[in-house]
Amino acid sequence: DDIFTDPLTHDIFTDLQQATACALTTPPPGTTLASIMTKRATVESTADAYLELLAARGVEYFFANAGTDFAPIIEAYARRSAQGQASPRPITVPHEVPAVAMAHGYTMVTGRPQVVMVHLIVGAGNAAGGVINAARSNLPVLFSAGRNPITEAGAAGSRDRPIHWAQEAFDQAGMLREFVKWDYELKRFDQLETVVVRALTLAQSEPRGAVYLTLPREVLAERHDAIEYSAPPRAAVPAATLPDPAAVDEVAAILAGARNPIIITKATGRDPAAVPALVRLAETLGAPVFDQFHTYVNFPQDHDLHGGFEAAPHLDEADAILVIESDVPWFPQMKRPKAQTRVIHLGVV
Repeated sequence: DDIFTDPLTHDIFTDLQQATACALTTPPPGTTLASIMTKRATVESTADAYLELLAARGVEYFFANAGTDFAPIIEAYARRSAQGQASPRPITVPHEVPAVAMAHGYTMVTGRPQVVMVHLIVGAGNAAGGVINAARSNLPVLFSAGRNPITEAGAAGSRDRPIHWAQEAFDQAGMLREFVKWDYELKRFDQLETVVVRALTLAQSEPRGAVYLTLPREVLAERHDAIEYSAPPRAAVPAATLPDPAAVDEVAAILAGARNPIIITKATGRDPAAVPALVRLAETLGAPVFDQFHTYVNFPQDHDLHGGFEAAPHLDEADAILVIESDVPWFPQMKRPKAQTRVIHLGVV
């Protein structure tokens, strides 16, 4: 009555599914939940406190294309550098798309989200292509932009340039809302910790992606003496997404019983731990692996079972197809599997 025809296939597929679903969201082995402590840091402004929190939350780089909204950030960097306080390393980038691309690439390699900040709505408009790339690649990026000053007088960050009237927008985040998981405009200093932690947590939870934070100049420029925040943060590391045991049983039976299975993947390698599991599965099944529009190293290209980069010529012969982290495994108008072919799609997208 056991539906397994090959227990080894079942075990290897379980390893692969767990590695793929857990991609870079699971704490290292042996990690325990630390006691929540409160840390107090000396600051001079909301911008200063923002850099304090980013550094405390593990952000290493601050990729920036600056404008008039950056004055509080620049002043905070100068003060923190003089005082020897930790901050994400600032990287000035001459155009917004490369700024997002640098965060994108660093996160692809390390799995750790970084911060991008651009100038108001025009900077966000220029950066849109990079944000769309991050969204479609399921990469966690904290994308941020200054917000045109709201007030005409009375605050340290009030409007003082003609462009502050010309660049007013009714809904600055609207242009990117379709491509981010969450967007928010910082309203008050006492929200700062909650907003930063929520942004980073949502960006890293599956399916991962970009989040968008707008930062009004008046709020960034507000004067403050200190910030107190939780160390470590109250928000938990996004938990692993575990496979359904019944689904694993069914898929293992399909693959083990197939006469000509093939595997198509685009981004298995976004979690390096999934690559050796995929190799073991392919070798167990004798199934060729096709890198279809691949964005990562998914399978050793010198392996005998690496089938190349175009699966379409093999769809007619396949009786089972395992698609892993691939949004477009074939073009239905040009070529599609036979109606009786079993198709299994594995991924968190």
